[in-house]
Amino acid sequence: MTPLAAARDSLEGLALGDGFGERWFPLFRSPQKAFREIRARRVPVEAVWHWTDDTAMALSVFGVIATYDAVHQERLAEAFGRSYVRDSARGYGHGMHLLLPELAEEPGSWRARARALFDGQGSLGNGAAMRVAPLGAWFCGDLEEVAEQAALSAEVTHAHPEAIAGAVAVALAAALAARGRAQPEPEGGELLAQVADLTAPGRVRDGLRRAAEVPGDTEPWRAADLLGNGQRISAADTVPFALWSAAHHLDSLTDALWTTAEGLGDVDTTCAITGGVVASRTGLAEVPGDWLYLREPLPDWVGELAEESADG
Repeated sequence: MTPLAAARDSLEGLALGDGFGERWFPLFRSPQKAFREIRARRVPVEAVWHWTDDTAMALSVFGVIATYDAVHQERLAEAFGRSYVRDSARGYGHGMHLLLPELAEEPGSWRARARALFDGQGSLGNGAAMRVAPLGAWFCGDLEEVAEQAALSAEVTHAHPEAIAGAVAVALAAALAARGRAQPEPEGGELLAQVADLTAPGRVRDGLRRAAEVPGDTEPWRAADLLGNGQRISAADTVPFALWSAAHHLDSLTDALWTTAEGLGDVDTTCAITGGVVASRTGLAEVPGDWLYLREPLPDWVGELAEESADG
């Protein structure tokens, strides 16, 4: 499998998880109703599963690495800003509403502006983690490069070390999942422990180590209570549970997404992370037809890029 094909599979899974997870927000269902329907595995069929800022930003990451075979930070800043201006109603967070219009005007200012967010601490949110799985699939042949490129991708908008660590962890998990197509790779707690060992010290790594000790047959709502479900929007409160779900369901994208959704919280983002990681290994081959019909498709240029690569 080529880097482009692996990254595209991851992107497709990320977008599917994003749109699927978004349907469980209180805007559409009360938490109590959402929990009941998720437990009963009732597919939400009342509307198209539109993706959010998670996928919009992942598309920018995918486009830059497909063009440059590396994270070119100013080009990524430009892509983020351009995408935001084109469609700002995708559920972006407060920090991105402040930052991205500035990057659209002056992409080269990303370093100073990203660091200035939140009283000069930089954002420690989950935004860098939610978009990065395709990058991990792309560079899966070299885990050191995965970590380096993931950090570069995070810094453009999320300068806080915990946000960067969250992005690195998700990218590493996606890389290990993608490698699992061709050779045996760790799963479950072993995968989580390996990712933790390669992640910088801090709250994200501590959460991953806790996640590695949570058995795979734990009720998802209980795992979310232990690890966090993204409700605080921080990387440390989001990444451990999403990767726990992925690590224990690497052969079934739909099972992984149902498991993640049961944790509720920032469910579009947790499902986007899980979906991007698992699809790095599975693609969309086992996803039911009604899910594929309901999801919002990716832009045409993603498929055209893959076709050009195949022809080349």
